[in-house]
Amino acid sequence: MPKEPKVTGLSPNEGPPGTKVTIRGENLGTGATDLTGLTICGVNCLLTAEWVSPSKITCKTGLCKGKGEVIVTTRSGGLGTCTVTFRGYVMQTGPLEESAVWIDESTTTDKRGRSKSSSALFRKNEDPLGMSMEGKGKFPIDQLEEMFPEGSGDPSNDKFLSEWFLIENHHHTSFEDLKTGLSYLKRKSTQRSEGPLAFMKGNLTSIMDCQDALAVQQGQWMKATSAEDTMHQDLLKDESTSEGGSITEKLETLLNNANEKANAMYQDVLGRKDKADATRNALNVLQRFRFLFSLPGSIERNIQNGDYDIVINDYAKAKSLFADTEVQMFKRVYLEVEKQIETFRGELTEKLMQLPSSLDEQTKLIRYLMDLGAPGDPAWDCLVNQHRWLLQLLFSCKEEHIKQAQTIPSVAGSEGDTPSHTPLKYRPSVGTPGSVFTPGHSSVKRIPSFGSTQSPDQAGWKFKTPQRVQFVDDLTDVLLENFPDLWKLWEGYSTGSLLNETAEKADVANQEKETRFKKMVKEVMSVYSKLLRAAFLPQSLSSLPKEERAKYGVWPEGKYDNMAHWLPQFVRTIRSCNSTLSGMNLPDETTHDVRDVAQDTRVHCVTTLLQQATEDVKALNDRETWTVERDDRGGITTLPLLFENIITELIQHLKEVVQSRAEESEIFRRADTRMKVSKLCEDMLSAFSDTMDQLAFRTETEAEATPTSQQPSSGHDELTSPSEHIPPLERRLVTVLSNCSHTREKVLPKLIDLLEKNGYPEVQKVQKGSQSCFSALDEKLFDAYLEQKADPLVGALEPGVYAGYFMWDDCLPPRGVRNYVKEALMNLIAVHAEVFSISPLLVERVLSRLLQALAEEMLRLMECVTEWSANGANQARLELCALQDALALYKTPESSKSFHDALQMVPPVTSAADRKNLEELMNKFKSNMQLQLTCFRSDSLKRTLV
Repeated sequence: MPKEPKVTGLSPNEGPPGTKVTIRGENLGTGATDLTGLTICGVNCLLTAEWVSPSKITCKTGLCKGKGEVIVTTRSGGLGTCTVTFRGYVMQTGPLEESAVWIDESTTTDKRGRSKSSSALFRKNEDPLGMSMEGKGKFPIDQLEEMFPEGSGDPSNDKFLSEWFLIENHHHTSFEDLKTGLSYLKRKSTQRSEGPLAFMKGNLTSIMDCQDALAVQQGQWMKATSAEDTMHQDLLKDESTSEGGSITEKLETLLNNANEKANAMYQDVLGRKDKADATRNALNVLQRFRFLFSLPGSIERNIQNGDYDIVINDYAKAKSLFADTEVQMFKRVYLEVEKQIETFRGELTEKLMQLPSSLDEQTKLIRYLMDLGAPGDPAWDCLVNQHRWLLQLLFSCKEEHIKQAQTIPSVAGSEGDTPSHTPLKYRPSVGTPGSVFTPGHSSVKRIPSFGSTQSPDQAGWKFKTPQRVQFVDDLTDVLLENFPDLWKLWEGYSTGSLLNETAEKADVANQEKETRFKKMVKEVMSVYSKLLRAAFLPQSLSSLPKEERAKYGVWPEGKYDNMAHWLPQFVRTIRSCNSTLSGMNLPDETTHDVRDVAQDTRVHCVTTLLQQATEDVKALNDRETWTVERDDRGGITTLPLLFENIITELIQHLKEVVQSRAEESEIFRRADTRMKVSKLCEDMLSAFSDTMDQLAFRTETEAEATPTSQQPSSGHDELTSPSEHIPPLERRLVTVLSNCSHTREKVLPKLIDLLEKNGYPEVQKVQKGSQSCFSALDEKLFDAYLEQKADPLVGALEPGVYAGYFMWDDCLPPRGVRNYVKEALMNLIAVHAEVFSISPLLVERVLSRLLQALAEEMLRLMECVTEWSANGANQARLELCALQDALALYKTPESSKSFHDALQMVPPVTSAADRKNLEELMNKFKSNMQLQLTCFRSDSLKRTLV
């Protein structure tokens, strides 16, 4: 048996008439022909119903109000049921809005939706009861519509229901308050009704006069009506009975005569009337179109006041209204407006091309010109003009600084730089040009270069910022202050945000000009880079043609034109500029020149400062004071410390330069750069060995030729000639040898480690080369010192052996060690004292080599003896044993072998008496020389302690 239709879902469940509703349920029919009825809130909607499936039907609602059920009727199932409800409501329809149902037009409304039938007694937000309707909460509107389907709570509505209004706005109001509100409503109604009555009482006489006048007018009208009827009857009479022709002709003649007399009588009046009507019409036209006629004066006034937006809006309005007019008067006025706007466009264009100008100002002017319909492309013209102006600024900056550099007095050089041999320690630091940073002190102090003999006025030039450094700072400021505006203007132009266009439209235009703008940006960066190269890297522009090279400027060379110590600041400025440009997301090909000059400047800074440091190290020989400072491991002068400070300060100065930033390439990525820097580092470290070599072997003549130096040991600045405090050659050799050993063993490893930590290339190669130089110097110094000491020592042995015509084959019995042995020992003691006073660690090395030389000489002397006597053999053995025993601490395998071979050349002791005698003489020698030989024994103790 078929089941009845059942509606279980609606979408939507409310809406105005004409809402398309989707009905879902069960057993909604087997087809479109099976559907016989569909009502929503009691309104038949079958005509708009569309059967989709047994569970879905769509339709449009009719003129239904309030809540109601949706009932489906089918042939197979009959009348259905519904488990959901639909709420219909009527929306106020305007005169130009479409409606799905017929609109009741019995009550019309104006354009603002207000009823014209009557005026409201109260304003919309005013409570008729005189109480506030805010803050108490209103009753739900849907419930009110269910309670009063045909009513309304609006007092101005024809269907107004007081119950609706009271429930909606005063459902929380007490009864006493409602009574008070009723009294208020009555008073307002009384006041409204008393108004016309009071008017009548105050104007009663005038009203009566008006009534009498109306009665008289009515009587006259009645008489005129009867006269017209009589005239009509006369006109109907037979024309043949009239004399003088028909009555119509007579009437026409009378009317013409009356018209002529009236015209003659009222001609002046009518002329004045026509003139007044023409004037009135003209005034009406002026009043009606006063916007157009007052527009020229308004435009001029607003332009003077700077109200450009008002000018543009008025012009756009006039253009839309009168651009195509055919009225000649309007054409003349509009033509005058166009002339004013054309002049205004020219003023805006001229103002746009005036630079410098802020980005906001340029954007406003461009938009004004576009809104005024300016010909061409103002935004692109502004970009081209700003590009040209920026190039002029860059070249003007160059010309100004070169001119100032040429006017600097020649006494201090055109750059005001420090002399080329000023040590890095006395140069201005990287962060504060012209100052030196002292560790442990927060203040900076300007220190003149070492050995300066200039006057204070001349020396003052050396600590002023060089013109080229000022030029780089100013040039970079010019670029970074103006180029971002150029780039932002292009971004706004290319994306369309500048002209309030869509990005798609802007892209079409920009595709044609993007290539040109990239060339413009690249030109700016190229000019900036080449101007920098001309100032600090002029050799990099040598390949340019002569005319183009001259365009970037040739800087004058000064007397002290040494820019090495300003290079780190120059690098910092360029890198800061490169970082700023990288943050602007410029195309890579446009900033290639800036990145290259930044990279080349970093390499140039490193190589130049390394070369300068090498020169500073070479100049240290003029700062040697020969004052030995000792510690537990020996003594050195201040020179190794000065050398270490120069290299350490250099590495610290270059630390920021060597480290690469995210947008930069590695500074040592190129093989030739690595090779060059490695060679310079090796030369810089090896230069100290050359300096010490010169110090060790400098003659007095060379010392006197060097400039005077300050003695730091004195309490005041005292100038002393170098020849007065330079020690003898032997002491110089030992001192420099000690400095060399200390530098090789202590200073070099620290410096090599510092270079490696800071990322310098091929550090192992640098270490190997510098160590080789210092080792060669050490051998040279040591050999020279041995030559100074060993030659006299060895040369005195043979004369001492044969002193007094001594003969080995004919001599007296030995009575003790002869004087030549004691003299040799005393000479060794002197050497010991000299070396020990400077570097105790060198004593063993020196005495071991001297002992070896003595042993070899004694062996040679023993080999030269052809005949021996017993006494001669005993004497030789005693002296050889005395030397060997006294210097046993410094024996080496070579010296031991030489002494052994020498003893082998001496005949052995055969008798016990001779052996005992030799032992007694040996003990006597030790006893007599105990004090002198103590130094050799103390070395043994010191060695044990070490």
